[in-house]
Amino acid sequence: MASLICCETQSRVSSVLNRDGKNYGKKNMFDCDEETCWNSDQGECQWVSLEFPGPVRVSEVKVQFQGGFSAKTCRLEGGLKNGDFTELDQFYPEDNNALQSFPIQEATTVNKVKIFFENSVDFFGRIIVYSLDVLGEKAS
Repeated sequence: MASLICCETQSRVSSVLNRDGKNYGKKNMFDCDEETCWNSDQGECQWVSLEFPGPVRVSEVKVQFQGGFSAKTCRLEGGLKNGDFTELDQFYPEDNNALQSFPIQEATTVNKVKIFFENSVDFFGRIIVYSLDVLGEKAS
């Protein structure tokens, strides 16, 4: 099991705080720097989507929030390149600063995933993620 995120992985996020991509953009989740983070703007349901260069089987999601800005519920959806997203799993993070790991029950072959951060503990719905990784294997 290895990280599925590589330089060819395309990522998108629902929002960035004050549109300040330099300081709070999506790239900060993947730079291995514990000082940088993705900080969403306020809103009801924030998300991150990842499109991989080829088909993969996702077996685990790792995420590190900032305490006070985590989600109570996360929903993982996946799909094939030009297909629709379907729900793969749900997980329930704790509201702390620790790197948390969530095994995915059934490793389905997908080309893209979308992680929804629902029910933020922050009153305004903001989410802060210092680190995000998706583990699994390439599918043939």
